[in-house]
Amino acid sequence: MAGPNEGNRPLSPHATIYRWPLNAVMSILHRMTGVGMALGAILVVWWFLALSISPGQFRLADGLMTSLPGDFVMVCLLAALWYHFCNGIRHLIWDTGAGLDEGSVRRSALAGWFGTALLTAGSLALISNGI
Repeated sequence: MAGPNEGNRPLSPHATIYRWPLNAVMSILHRMTGVGMALGAILVVWWFLALSISPGQFRLADGLMTSLPGDFVMVCLLAALWYHFCNGIRHLIWDTGAGLDEGSVRRSALAGWFGTALLTAGSLALISNGI
């Protein structure tokens, strides 16, 4: 069954040329942010648990959580929270049967990205001002 041209056949759809639909990307990111928030919750529970164990354990946990990499992780978790929230609202609207046409899906995706950026920036502004 193997022909002389078997090694030169193109793969379809090839990962380097296939463009994922926006809705697929949004869905995958929604799932990834959900998993990320679950892992982040474990990290925050460890931080609080260290407080109840001993001052030394808390110094270790607090040192890691308030370091530059820890701050980066917390900002990523904050952005994940807002993305998951905004994308969840899209799904609630879709559950009513509204907004399922191609144009509405694209607009709601862009609104979700804009909302995520705005809510994350606003939250960071409030946090940095001590509010």
